[in-house]
Amino acid sequence: MYIGKAALLSGTTIKAIRHYEDIGLLPPPQREGRYRVYSAQSVELLMFIKCAQQLGFKLKELQKILHGHQGDELPWQRASKAIADKKRELVSRIEALQSVHAGLVAFETSLEADTQQCCDRASVSGAEKG
Repeated sequence: MYIGKAALLSGTTIKAIRHYEDIGLLPPPQREGRYRVYSAQSVELLMFIKCAQQLGFKLKELQKILHGHQGDELPWQRASKAIADKKRELVSRIEALQSVHAGLVAFETSLEADTQQCCDRASVSGAEKG
């Protein structure tokens, strides 16, 4: 199949496919004259790349996973390790964000308490003047 159909089936763009080839994520396709011809394996790889990107993988990370991949079966062992690493990274980021959230809640509570104390003092001093 030609590049347009590969893009359509994989949910990517022609420009993205050419970029993936340029940076080595996608092996160079067969050629029929000046046309690139893609296989079902190429479409599967494109769908893998798109899915991985949507789940937070950067192209540099995908290059490490797919290094040396030349159209045979995907390197599942490297992909599984990268997924496990990404999950650990996300857990760490979630914990850090939860800590920031707790700090913001505490900060907000202290500000509300300070505001309330200020209002209480103002009403007491206003009552003393009256």
